[in-house]
Amino acid sequence: MKRIFIAAIALLLLFAGCAKEAGTPAPEAGAPGALTISFDFERQSGFSSNQFAVWMEDADGTVVKTLFATEFTAKGGYEKRPSSLTNWVERAVKTGITDADAVAGATPKSGPVSYVWDCTDEDGKAVPPGTYKFFVENTFRVGEGSTAGHVEWGEIEIGGADTETRAQEIGDEFDTISNVKAVYTAQP
Repeated sequence: MKRIFIAAIALLLLFAGCAKEAGTPAPEAGAPGALTISFDFERQSGFSSNQFAVWMEDADGTVVKTLFATEFTAKGGYEKRPSSLTNWVERAVKTGITDADAVAGATPKSGPVSYVWDCTDEDGKAVPPGTYKFFVENTFRVGEGSTAGHVEWGEIEIGGADTETRAQEIGDEFDTISNVKAVYTAQP
C-alpha cells in the first residue's frame, strides 16, 4: 500500500511538472518564422553589473515581446536602482506590455547566449510580416552608486526569406555584451 501511495505521488509530481504555466499562452499557428538573437556575454565583477534585457519592437517603436530580462531587474530591482535597464523598463514594464515575472531569468554564465523569438506577441498571437527591431540593453556599474547603459539594436524583415543582421551600438561600450546578431528563419 505504501509503494502504491509513493508511486501515485511521484506520478502526480511528474505530471504537475509537465503542465504549462497558466500565464503563458501557446504560440499561434501560422507565425511567419523565428528570430534567434545571439551574443557573447562576459560577466563583470561588481554588484549589479550584469543586468540585461532582450526585446522586440514593431516598426512604430511599440514593444511586441520581451524575450528575457535578468531576474534582479525584472522582479522590481529597477525600483531599487532606477538606472537599471532604463530603456526596457520605460518601454516594456511601466507601459504594462510585459509581465516582467514571465520573462525573468538568472544571469547566465559567461559565454555565447541566444534567445529565440517565435514571431508572436506577448499574447501568443502571430505578428504580421514587416520590419521589427530587436534590442539588447545592458547596465554596467561604473562606480559607487552609478551605472552606465549600453544598448545594441537592429532592424530585420520578418515574413520574407531567411536573413541575418548585426546590431548597432548606442551608448558606452563595455565588454559585457558583444557580437550581437539576429538570424531570421522563415517558416517552411
